[in-house]
Amino acid sequence: MKPATLKGTRDFLPKEVHRRNYIFNTIREVFQLYGYEPIETPTMESLSTLTGKYGEEGDRLIFKILNNGEFLNNLDPAILEEKDYKKIIPSISKRALRYDLTVPFARFVVQHRNDLQLPFKRYQIQPVWRADRPQKGRYNEFYQCDVDVVGSKSLMYEAELVKIYDEIYTRLKIKSEILVNNRKVLQGIADAAGISNLFVEMTVAIDKLDKIGEEKVIAEMEKKGITAEQAGVVMILIKCTTLDELQSSFENSEVGLLGIKELRAFHQYLDQTETTNKITFDPSLARGLNYYTGCIFEVKALEAEIGSIGGGGRYDDLTSVFGMKDLSGVGISFGAARMYDVMLELDLFPEEITKTTQVLFASFDEESHVLSFKLANELRKKNISVDVYPESVKMKKQLTYANNKQIPYVIVVGEEERNSGIFVLKNMDTGEQNRLTIEQIAEALL
Repeated sequence: MKPATLKGTRDFLPKEVHRRNYIFNTIREVFQLYGYEPIETPTMESLSTLTGKYGEEGDRLIFKILNNGEFLNNLDPAILEEKDYKKIIPSISKRALRYDLTVPFARFVVQHRNDLQLPFKRYQIQPVWRADRPQKGRYNEFYQCDVDVVGSKSLMYEAELVKIYDEIYTRLKIKSEILVNNRKVLQGIADAAGISNLFVEMTVAIDKLDKIGEEKVIAEMEKKGITAEQAGVVMILIKCTTLDELQSSFENSEVGLLGIKELRAFHQYLDQTETTNKITFDPSLARGLNYYTGCIFEVKALEAEIGSIGGGGRYDDLTSVFGMKDLSGVGISFGAARMYDVMLELDLFPEEITKTTQVLFASFDEESHVLSFKLANELRKKNISVDVYPESVKMKKQLTYANNKQIPYVIVVGEEERNSGIFVLKNMDTGEQNRLTIEQIAEALL
């Protein structure tokens, strides 16, 4: 059988790992700049922990793990005969791979509540899994980089998180548009259209606007019991570009007016600062996850067609499902896999990040090879990254190896160099050669 990765997953070669680490390190630096602390949670969670937090579509995309042993023994044959997966799953699966980092974080906060100082500001960089159909920019396994704060309802944090988005995408040179909305505004739109009881159905439909277009969104709403006239009102309101336009339509929606008030408070903080990337109010933004209750965000790359590269929002009730009520939180996530693809497509990775080995020792004979091993250790003590070619073969082969590995310098060691203590330091880019002691070489490389 020909070896291959599973569809929706990827191997990463050294150059690719260096590039991914460049993204992770940039994100981590900015998170820490704003006072967030790292945590980690397990790859697996109880299926009950995850189910019901992402909406019906999200629940279907959770990777379930079969129970150990003869898991079919306890399955009612009548349920199996029905072929209803919703009834079968609880009998054969108790665990699942995490779908995102937010729900596990909510579980973490409740479980460790006595060890945390509120407000608690955390960041987390770990992989997640989704049983989605793989396509460009969409993988079954990918890393999320999350930053959240729980224990405060201050709209200052919404502004802070948008600043974090802006800072990171600016540092990575990804020109972006940060879309902003509020779930209460969406409730106001539902109220204005007379479909308050069909709020979830409306948000699930308009969340697909970019993917399927206006006509199909309207058709989907009609399938869910929303009339054509009501769907038309929704489509008019989600095209508004300012808060003032919407406010007049929310006269009979207390929740909608509260959403507008929260967005104005958010801008009071954000507008005190400068941002590099475009910030846009978008009332069609829905973020189809059921746990969002306030401001919501989504980020799009302006120079690449790849979908969302970030998203998040306010969640007031998430920890209550784990027994801890009245603990508000807000957070955002970075889609590192898509960010990688954007940066690769636009050639945004600095060339030097893949050059980790600074110098290679190349030797003419066995005695020189042994000395090279000793000298390499001396340079490593000075925090210089060194490699030693494993054999004293033809010098051309050793230099070719350095070129292929993009190692910028080579130290040549032979009988003359052993006797004199003076070594040739060759610049592989320019071809320039200098004869130096090992101490002078260390100074030059540092």
